[in-house]
Amino acid sequence: MPHQPAPNANAPAAENNLPACNRCQDLAELDFDFSFAYQPIVNFFARTIFAHEALVRGINGESAASVLSRITDENRYRFDQSCRVKAVEGAAKLGIQEFLSINFLPNAVYQPEACIRSTFEAAHKYNFSKDRIIFEVVEGEDVSDRPHLINIFTEYRRFGFKTAIDDFGAGYAGLNLLAEFQPDLIKLDMDLIRDIHLNKAKQAIVRGVTQICRELEIEVLAEGIETKAERDFLLSCGVTLFQGYLFCKPAFQAIGRIDPDAWT
Repeated sequence: MPHQPAPNANAPAAENNLPACNRCQDLAELDFDFSFAYQPIVNFFARTIFAHEALVRGINGESAASVLSRITDENRYRFDQSCRVKAVEGAAKLGIQEFLSINFLPNAVYQPEACIRSTFEAAHKYNFSKDRIIFEVVEGEDVSDRPHLINIFTEYRRFGFKTAIDDFGAGYAGLNLLAEFQPDLIKLDMDLIRDIHLNKAKQAIVRGVTQICRELEIEVLAEGIETKAERDFLLSCGVTLFQGYLFCKPAFQAIGRIDPDAWT
C-alpha cells in the first residue's frame, strides 16, 4: 500500500480529508535550486498594496528564464509543488500581510484535491492564511486539456483560494475561457498596456474587456505599467489595481517599496 503522509493535526478536518498524492515520491529530487522576488500590486485609489506576486528567480537573483529553462516533463510536477511551498515560506518570513499571488503550471496538476495538499501544509507550517493566496495561470499557457484547467480553478475556489488569469489578451483562450469560468481577477497583458494612451485599438479592446468584467464581477488588474499616461488612461476605464515598474520593480527576497511619485 502506498505511503501516505500523516494529516496535520492543526489543519481543519476538511483539509485533513484531502486525498494524498504520491506523485512526488515517484520522482527524483530537483537538481537545481531557486528563489523568489516579490513585486507589489497596488490599489491606486486606496493608496495601499493589494498583493505581492511571487516571481521565480535563481538563488542569486538570476532571471526567471534561467530557472524555467530547466523545467522538463519529468520535473514539472515537483517544480510546481516546490514553487508553492517556497513562495509561501518566503512571504511568511518577510512578514507579508497582503494577498500572495502564486503562478502555477496546470499541466503539472494531476488531481487538484491532492495536489493542493502541499499548499495547505505550507500555509499551516508558516502561519500564512490560505485565504490570502491567489493562484494565477497564464492565459497563453499550453494547456492540453482546458476542462482540466477549469476543474483546477473550480476546486481551488472551493478550498478558499482566489483565482486569476495572467497575461489576459495574449493567449488563445481569451473570452472563450471567461465564458466557461469567471476568475476573481484577470491581469491585462502588458503588451495591451504599453502606450495604450496613444493607441485607439488597444483603448477599445481594454474598454470592452473592463465592461465585460464589471458585468461578470471580475476585478481587472493592469500589469506592466511604466508611465503615468498609461496609468491615467486605465484609471479612466475604471481599473484601480496596478503592477509595474512605475510603482515598484520586483524585489529579490524582499518586500518592494512603492515609489511615492507613482501616486501623484
